[in-house]
Amino acid sequence: MDDSQKSKDQLVAEVQALREALQRNNADLEQFAYVASHDLKAPLRGISNLAQWLEEDLTPQLGAESRRQFGLLRGRVRRLETLLEGLLEYSRATRWRHAPEPVDVGALLQALMAQLTAGSPARLDLGPAMPILTTERLPLQQVLMNLLSNAAKHARRDDLRVRVEVVDVRGVPQFRVTDNGQGIASQHHEKIWSPFQTLVARDQVEGAGMGLCVVKRIVESRGGQVGVVSDLGHGATFHFTWPDARRE
Repeated sequence: MDDSQKSKDQLVAEVQALREALQRNNADLEQFAYVASHDLKAPLRGISNLAQWLEEDLTPQLGAESRRQFGLLRGRVRRLETLLEGLLEYSRATRWRHAPEPVDVGALLQALMAQLTAGSPARLDLGPAMPILTTERLPLQQVLMNLLSNAAKHARRDDLRVRVEVVDVRGVPQFRVTDNGQGIASQHHEKIWSPFQTLVARDQVEGAGMGLCVVKRIVESRGGQVGVVSDLGHGATFHFTWPDARRE
């Protein structure tokens, strides 16, 4: 074996070792996120209960400023609960795999939208010939729920309209979720996929800023890709590819 081949073999071995180390680090980080967020929920619940009991006991003696402070405390506890739940959701995104099963995409979307917009005039339009995919139901359901929820939270209009289409892109189903909301400026198209990122203050829109991050993580863990097409003031189209087990 000449020196050139030895160098190539050594480089391949080093790359493989780095890949394995990175996988171990990612697994450790996922485990830490899961344990930390799970274990923090119990003491946080205790803080919430104590604050509620104190407020109830002291209500006759509380002035306007004290009541405002207790309200702020409740809001901060809810926000932290939301952040921990988002972290848990993120850590669970790739922890489990599910057996593929037939999924009626149109029926699934109708059920999710009804759950999200009960009692509101929001409207869901479905593209033609919604497919029945053989795939993991729960991860696909979570991706669609997060995208529909994101549209509902950020639309800031009563006449929300969401259209979902599924098209074939080089033999792979691609979902396109389009809303008539506020849209996203181009400089934020990358930022929105990062953990804990929100484009408006959290006191204006409830959320942990983890929904789209979880979408990206689930989709990419199944070999798909995600993206967004949007301009500020002109709505947004989120798109992602999703495997059909029958075509693999």
